[in-house]
Amino acid sequence: MSPAVVPPVGERIRQARLEHGTSLRALARRIGVSASLVSQIETGKSQPSVSTLYAITTALGISVESLFDARQTGTAAPVAPSAPVAPVPPPGPVAPAAPQTVPHALTASSADPGRRIGPLVGAGGRERLELDSGVVWERLGRVPGADADFLLVTYRPGGASSGSGALMRHPGTEYGYLTSGELILTLGFDEYTVRPGDAVCFESTTPHRYRNDGGVPAVGVWFVSGDVQ
Repeated sequence: MSPAVVPPVGERIRQARLEHGTSLRALARRIGVSASLVSQIETGKSQPSVSTLYAITTALGISVESLFDARQTGTAAPVAPSAPVAPVPPPGPVAPAAPQTVPHALTASSADPGRRIGPLVGAGGRERLELDSGVVWERLGRVPGADADFLLVTYRPGGASSGSGALMRHPGTEYGYLTSGELILTLGFDEYTVRPGDAVCFESTTPHRYRNDGGVPAVGVWFVSGDVQ
């Protein structure tokens, strides 16, 4: 069975931006990318890289986990701006990816912030996000009220968390366990080769980047706790 798909990530980013009271240009300036790229991401003409996605969610004060959840379709009405959010380090320029269409598959209950995923999530029932630079996230579970991302992560051959080669930073503590393939982790000024059976853990505010230089997908389980400031 194929994993369940979720509504386009760009649509949910746009909803969050409007609810935050932030203009498209203001968001682009805050994360250090062009307004054109943000527009392409919101309209589904481009998918964000991992680094750009974390920059956007940090700037808007939302969790990556929330991007899996569908809300009402259509145009969201702007609301009064919330308290200013401190700028985050720019992730660097990101090359637009080929357009991808992800059909709506979640039910209306997905809008419920208390929705539980589990206690058992079968391989055919995982919700899936396709990101730029050859990265796929599949949600492994959710406990309402828990501040964590619990993901099966795949880096396809040549895939990387940032297509531009820039390092990323985001709130939280990151734990990962690689089950197959091989990843190169750049962490600050150090570089590590992560092989099957290896685990990593570090504060996600440390500049970092993953890339797959091999010829087979690199797959592992990742857990990021405390990802919202």
